[in-house]
Amino acid sequence: MKTILIIGAGLSSSTLIRQLLEDSVANDWQVVVGDLSLALAESKLQGHPRGRALRFDVFDDAQREASIAGADLVISMLPARFHFLAAKSCVRHGRHLVTASYVSDLIRELDAEAKAKGVLLLNEIGLDPGIDHMSAMRLVDRIKAQGGQMQAFRSYTGGLVAPKHDNNPWNYKFTWNPRNVVLAGQSTARLIVNGSYKYIPYHKLFTRYDRLEVDGYGEFEVYPNRDSLTYRGVYGLDDIPTMVRGTIRRPGFCRAWNVFVQLGATDDSYTLENSETMTYREFINTFLRYDTRMSVEEKLSLALGIAQDSEIMYKLRWLGIFDRRPIGLANATPAQVLQKLLEEKWTLDKDDKDMIVMQHRFEYLLGGKARRVTSSLVVEGRDHVHTGMSITVGMPVAIASKLILNGQIKATGVQLPVAPEIYDPILDELEQHGIIFHEKEEEIAAQN
Repeated sequence: MKTILIIGAGLSSSTLIRQLLEDSVANDWQVVVGDLSLALAESKLQGHPRGRALRFDVFDDAQREASIAGADLVISMLPARFHFLAAKSCVRHGRHLVTASYVSDLIRELDAEAKAKGVLLLNEIGLDPGIDHMSAMRLVDRIKAQGGQMQAFRSYTGGLVAPKHDNNPWNYKFTWNPRNVVLAGQSTARLIVNGSYKYIPYHKLFTRYDRLEVDGYGEFEVYPNRDSLTYRGVYGLDDIPTMVRGTIRRPGFCRAWNVFVQLGATDDSYTLENSETMTYREFINTFLRYDTRMSVEEKLSLALGIAQDSEIMYKLRWLGIFDRRPIGLANATPAQVLQKLLEEKWTLDKDDKDMIVMQHRFEYLLGGKARRVTSSLVVEGRDHVHTGMSITVGMPVAIASKLILNGQIKATGVQLPVAPEIYDPILDELEQHGIIFHEKEEEIAAQN
């Protein structure tokens, strides 16, 4: 019997754990789930005879070493900054590791040692990063095999609320870590468009959005995220003139969210005095000019050039940022106060379902003609536990883990899922679970 150790039993782990348990009898596995909360780990196993829960602290060196040494494969679903601890122990004991997070420089430094020990450290095998890499590389490799010359690649992903459950003016609810949503985009976005490098600082990011159409789901808007330039090398597209990666939201979100960015309400670098007794109205007022002749609404409207009767002000009022309710959060940063308020308004209700939207747009030259391929994926969650986010993060991890244990993935060292050996079988099996890309190809006017 082989043992799989899953470290972390949070929201994104639900579908992963369920799938591995479903496959455990046929593959003769034991699935061990470790979390700081033993009760949470037990709840995810639901009494399955092939499952075992333990209270796990990644900072407990003795426990970490013993648990990893006793496993055949380790899956880290911890926050990304903790993966390195698991990775070091995996290499030391000759155990494979799978994560859904961006690979860190610390983990990259383990590449040579991992290869020497025949250990695979597979990163970025969730949704984004993960499914985006695999689906993009399958198309890139196909276009290159046809003799096509890549001209542009745009890739966008968003976790949203499903249309039937979209009942707030922001058209948004949390489908993953709320803190990450509040802090999103705080590093400068780097991209290239028609051969021109673009660097978009945080205070401009939410003014530089574009529109996107997804068949059957209507219009969205997208803003650039993180470092698009790195992925030219990852995808073997070093000379491509256009490379853009971005985040999907419904129309109107970016302009309204930009209010918080411009005010400084997403700042996480300092704490507010007396935040536990401060009201949300006082919180917003701390970022505005001192003028007792004007209301908070009037000052915000004047400072940011927003009309009192605008859609943006309606969104802000609906959130409750002008309410005279106490925040009740001691020693809080502005970002933490904003997060607390948003969690009251943007949390999925028990009967809600979320929705994952991903779209790639490739432009290439073939036979003297310019062509475009649009590849779109939409996945709706089953319920508030097995969300679209949990499904699309967890299923690739589960399938990759099975392929590694069964010897079908033979790569070693630090890897991303950009080789056919990895992406072909995973994408094929994802289709069996309803995670399917729909493609549309068309001839377009050539760029001058």
